[in-house]
Amino acid sequence: MKRIVCILLAVFSMSLVLAQSDSEIIKGIEAYQEEENEKFGDPETTILEPKDLKEFKELDFYPINLAFRIEAQFVRTPDEKPFLMPTTTDRLPEYVKYGELHFSLQGKDLKLNLYQSTDHETSEGYEDYLFLPFTDLTSGDGSYGGGRFLDARIPEGDRMIIDFNKAYNPYCAYSKNYSCPIPPRENDLLVRIEAGVKDFGDH
Repeated sequence: MKRIVCILLAVFSMSLVLAQSDSEIIKGIEAYQEEENEKFGDPETTILEPKDLKEFKELDFYPINLAFRIEAQFVRTPDEKPFLMPTTTDRLPEYVKYGELHFSLQGKDLKLNLYQSTDHETSEGYEDYLFLPFTDLTSGDGSYGGGRFLDARIPEGDRMIIDFNKAYNPYCAYSKNYSCPIPPRENDLLVRIEAGVKDFGDH
């Protein structure tokens, strides 16, 4: 009975998400961008190097485009084997493929894999967190060449919203002092995702 209630609540929550008006969705994206700019501009929370923080005004985002906010079909892929995800350093965090997102964009049928860290249960607040790294045809040509990331939570149903307007850069886009996952080749999208944050410059 408890599981049925949880499923119904999840369906209801997804219905509310899908029922949002375009203006409400845009306001939510704008609020996200403002939060990111505040985080980067605050000396207490920024990851920017001192010279970049001194000159920082705001992140450069592609124009908000709801064509890049997509409802995808979520397919769970159980029994996957954990693997070591390459990074920009010799660090090799362990992930496992959790599922797939199937969707259409610009007339193409596309797929993205979702990953889960194998130590997710030890990180408070990230127990249901999923990691979605990707590259696309803007990588190195408008957006950061090392790809971008999206955050996700484990869905209750078989649908999930992908909002590329909230795609963000790995820390390595801002400083060489970080170790960042390299998006797996299977998450290379052969379309231009002109949404989300753009490249920050030569770092």
